Amino acid sequence: MIDEATFRRESDRALESLKQSLISAEDDDAGFEFEDNNGVMNIIFENGSSKFVITPNTPIRQVWISAQATSYKLDWAEATSTFTFTKTGEDLKTLTQRLLREHLKDPAITLP
Repeated sequence: MIDEATFRRESDRALESLKQSLISAEDDDAGFEFEDNNGVMNIIFENGSSKFVITPNTPIRQVWISAQATSYKLDWAEATSTFTFTKTGEDLKTLTQRLLREHLKDPAITLP
């Protein structure tokens, strides 16, 4: 397990990168709105169907995504320097993009 200072630095970096990608996709009229509330990221869907919540979980050094009635827990992968969902090998941005595409039924959504 990585130490707390490294986790905070790397999770801040990863979440800021994801935030910028979500803002860019939101600007492309992707069917959702993005909000950042003190480190808790919310993706709110325009049709009111649900929302995704993305948050760092410092005590256990994971980034969590709550989406589609499922909790995705991403661990730090030292080899790739990314937070990764070990079941699929997807990094934070790739997993978020897939979940958005599935939820909105829009394969064209891209998180740059």
